[in-house]
Amino acid sequence: MENKEIKTDQRIIVGATGASGSPLLIECLRQIRDTAGYEAELILTPAAELTLRQESDVTLEEVKGLAVRTYAIDSIGAPPASGSYPTAGMVIVPCSMHTLAGIHSGFSDNLLLRAADVTIKEGRRLVLAVRESPLSAIHLRNMQELALLSNVKIMPPMMTFYNRPDSIDEMVKAFAARLLLPFGIKHQEHREWTGI
Repeated sequence: MENKEIKTDQRIIVGATGASGSPLLIECLRQIRDTAGYEAELILTPAAELTLRQESDVTLEEVKGLAVRTYAIDSIGAPPASGSYPTAGMVIVPCSMHTLAGIHSGFSDNLLLRAADVTIKEGRRLVLAVRESPLSAIHLRNMQELALLSNVKIMPPMMTFYNRPDSIDEMVKAFAARLLLPFGIKHQEHREWTGI
């Protein structure tokens, strides 16, 4: 892969939790890597690593290799923990209800939650691919209150069918592309609605 100059406003922090959705994480990392000028920095919870082993044949080392660097969850002094570290924002894919609750309450007891807190306070984009079903009133309240912040997008993995996907893989690629649109990435897998 050729070296590419990265602007600090095109550095995306990618977080992953133990909720189901590892294929979306992998595809987001691939699409960021394949977009000129962008790079991903990765934060995985221990539960995310466990879910990855259950949902994918892609190894943990291969996933880490899709990012330019990976931070340990307890590295609370790592660069993404500071607002002075410039980024385009953060996407958490998948985002568990545990992590959603931590972000909502400002309970930043690990690097993933601290990075999300920094993203909010600095007015940067925060995209949350929240994953749970059915949703309780508590889940919905946490999502609603975060959605009131102009820089936060709540994007549950809801697949589209108007593009007539032939496989689950196609659906994953299309939704991953939607998750990255707020960061200015318009991947070839994105399918716009063209009307009837």
